[in-house]
Amino acid sequence: MKLLVCALETSSNIHLKALVKELDPSIELTGIFDKSLGKPRYDITQLAVMGFVDTIKKLPSLLKINNEMVTLAKDVDAILLMDSSGFNLPLAKKIKKKYPSKTIIYYILPQAWAWKQKRIPKIEASCDILCSILPFEKEYYNKKEMIQYVGHPLLDEIKHLKKTVSNSGTVAFMPGSRKGEITKLLPLYKEIVNKIDEKAILIVPPHFTKEYIDEIYGDVSMFTVSYDSHRTLEKVDFAFICSGTATLEAALIGTPFVLNYIAKSFDYFIVKNLLKIKYIGLANIFFDKMGEEPIHKEFIQDEVTVANLINEYRTINKEKFLTNSQNLREYLQTGSSYNVASLINKKLSKI
Repeated sequence: MKLLVCALETSSNIHLKALVKELDPSIELTGIFDKSLGKPRYDITQLAVMGFVDTIKKLPSLLKINNEMVTLAKDVDAILLMDSSGFNLPLAKKIKKKYPSKTIIYYILPQAWAWKQKRIPKIEASCDILCSILPFEKEYYNKKEMIQYVGHPLLDEIKHLKKTVSNSGTVAFMPGSRKGEITKLLPLYKEIVNKIDEKAILIVPPHFTKEYIDEIYGDVSMFTVSYDSHRTLEKVDFAFICSGTATLEAALIGTPFVLNYIAKSFDYFIVKNLLKIKYIGLANIFFDKMGEEPIHKEFIQDEVTVANLINEYRTINKEKFLTNSQNLREYLQTGSSYNVASLINKKLSKI
């Protein structure tokens, strides 16, 4: 049995790795995913883009790959799309039009609830099974029978949780996984390292090679480099984190942190005018849905200064953060890998 997978993001591939462990061993993956999971057609490190501007620059090659994925769909039993709605939604539409009988499963859904809820009917028309990792997401959809909350993948993947506030004398820095994020935040992080006494640990995506790190990060001699985000976050006292999945990881583990994000000016203008939520950090979004105050601070654009970040590092209430972390885990209830794999296994067993 063949499953066509489209997982472009680093975080999606971490979730895919946990999912694969639960899939029937007879299921063969093809498509776009991390090479550690098999033999992908495309290398995700070459496809990652940051925001609208980068997407426009890479549009010709992305369109070509999108069309090639439609061709691959002919010889598979089902399609699994993960996150990356800008690529995956057009792909789903093309596949459904050309092969209407093919089952399309979307896991880690487009955030239409935050952007354009008018896109939801299009998602429902192009897909067959919608696997939500957000407890509140189902309420935004019209075809309730198509969508179900499957739990959150991070509850499967995170094995290291803080039980008490740590005082290890170490601080973590996570400048993101995209080149644009790293080059904007790392200079600020290096300034912070020079102003604090704690040992600095730079968390790097596990698929980054030494050559790529040398090219993109430059001199990182002031840091200890770690490729294990979960274990490192569990040990450190505090973390400075770019937006994204890493912020939710830290919140679930119980590591106090501050979110900091600098987007391209054009990207920020679009997001500011279209986004229909108060926060960009997932943990804060969850707390807002629970009717609670945000769990962490968010500094965006010009607010991302060394002074602001260090002040939050020195003043955050770590005991309160740990309590909120435990409340967040209770809200999300369970992991998702087994539940999604069960849906896929069941579907393919009938083919």
